[in-house]
Amino acid sequence: MTRGRMDGDGIIGTARLELVPLAEAHAEEMAGVLADPALHAFTGGSPYPVQELRARYARLVAGSPDPAQTWLNWVVRLRADGRLAGTVQATLTAEPDGPDGTPLRRAEVAWVIGSPWQGRGIATEAARALTDRLREQGVAEIRAHVHPDHHASAAVARAAGLSPTAHRQDGEIRWAWTAAG
Repeated sequence: MTRGRMDGDGIIGTARLELVPLAEAHAEEMAGVLADPALHAFTGGSPYPVQELRARYARLVAGSPDPAQTWLNWVVRLRADGRLAGTVQATLTAEPDGPDGTPLRRAEVAWVIGSPWQGRGIATEAARALTDRLREQGVAEIRAHVHPDHHASAAVARAAGLSPTAHRQDGEIRWAWTAAG
């Protein structure tokens, strides 16, 4: 693993989508995709103006300042028309609690799809592609945190192979998948 990258973290293709590594140049189109304040109903905050989103993307592309973390970010592009529809992301960590003291790779994942594209299975398709890639790359545990009232996001987590746990963080339910079961 190198800073900000993971082996094979280029474009991830599905039947309808391409997950394209995030670039600062995506900020202008993504500002429109993420402009609906309703997207922040469960997470808080408000939409970023283009310049702030560009600065945020620059920080994400530069990678985590913590050498124990790797940030992976993609925009979700629709194959049919080439438009961007959202993002998926993973934060990877390696913790020394695997068998024989070897590092156990974990990923915290998230997704957001713009309001005009919701209800079409795009979040599910993108999240599945992301979690499948992480599993292929040997990630042993995948987690997501979902607000208990965000039923659509819970359905995406379930479709990506995650299950709800008893753990709560900041009022959200931890969903998880582990290689061991």
